[in-house]
Amino acid sequence: MVGERVFEPALCVVGDHHEVVFGLTTSDRLKRQFARAGISETVSPDEAKMRNGPIILVRSDAVIDQPLIPVLAKRPNLLLVEGESKSARPVAITILGSSAGDAIDLLQGEGPSPDQLKLLVRSPGDLGVAFWKGLRKREVPYAGVVTGQNRTDTEWRMFMGTYKGATDFVTKYIWPRPAYHVTRVLASTSVSPNMVTSVGAAFMVIAFWLFLSGYFLIGLAAAWMMTFLDTVDGKLARTTLTSSKWGDIFDHGIDLIHPPFWYAAWSYGVFAAGTSLSEQTLWVLLVVIIVGYVIQRLMEGIAIKWLGLEIHIWRPIDTLFRQITARRNPNLALLTLFAIFGRPGWGLIAVAAWTLVCLLLHGVQLVQAFHAKQTGEPLKSWMNVPASLK
Repeated sequence: MVGERVFEPALCVVGDHHEVVFGLTTSDRLKRQFARAGISETVSPDEAKMRNGPIILVRSDAVIDQPLIPVLAKRPNLLLVEGESKSARPVAITILGSSAGDAIDLLQGEGPSPDQLKLLVRSPGDLGVAFWKGLRKREVPYAGVVTGQNRTDTEWRMFMGTYKGATDFVTKYIWPRPAYHVTRVLASTSVSPNMVTSVGAAFMVIAFWLFLSGYFLIGLAAAWMMTFLDTVDGKLARTTLTSSKWGDIFDHGIDLIHPPFWYAAWSYGVFAAGTSLSEQTLWVLLVVIIVGYVIQRLMEGIAIKWLGLEIHIWRPIDTLFRQITARRNPNLALLTLFAIFGRPGWGLIAVAAWTLVCLLLHGVQLVQAFHAKQTGEPLKSWMNVPASLK
């Protein structure tokens, strides 16, 4: 209707209990999350009761996974509870300001029932946002209340919630525990994610020089430290809500560019150290590894541009294959294995052979995906299919 005023929802944090998780109080965390979702107006409980438009009421001691924030902003008369039971503890309510007083009482364990306020009671698993495309994973988001007793468990759940669903086996299974403890410590300091990325970049250069000089085991220690910090910087950014466009470009730019330089330095180091492999053989191995790496990256880009799909999350087998495909960490594992036994040249052979195998398999993936699209089969990630239909 012409002239009708449309009210944007405002956030109202209810209560005075402010637990600290990853260096932020729960109330400050909520304000940052909602501001990132475009809801920057924050009102007090008294102001909420005087408001005509929609209000999102959230307990001050609550933590809410980011995918749930847009749902709260768009669904009126919604009561979000922290468990699967409809009688679980209430965490947040979206309601009109005229009913805010009763809704605030309900959040605090008093007042009318959800039925009396005509609220739709839903748990995180009921809201259809288990698939998070940005992190390439399927996972029921969390919502709950933080207490002194469950704070450590809550932080672990929040930390693991920042992980990508499709990644390599080192990042997925080896780094989480140590990265969690380092992230937890750094979150309460003034260290920023970009600082961590910068330190990682320094280790990247150190590893390059050590490989070039033939100090393979020490160089691998520096390289693994770089990959570890590559995990920490992203987790620190997400858990502290300090991620930025520049930080994303800085981090991913380094990730994309540095592996070929490491392989080149390793190849030169093998040659300089003296080896049974001829110079020509080393050149062939290096070309296979670098060209294979570039082609695989191009294949991923082609899938995203022309198929509209991240190829590693198309089918379960593709996600499983991502754990071991010829990318930096799996290749480092091969180089480490052979370097330990004093055969760095054989490590280069192993990486080249595995790159060719993965290149072939990625080619098959891409052909199958284009064929599926041509036959009219909808290209959709298996993670975005309801569990009941799998």
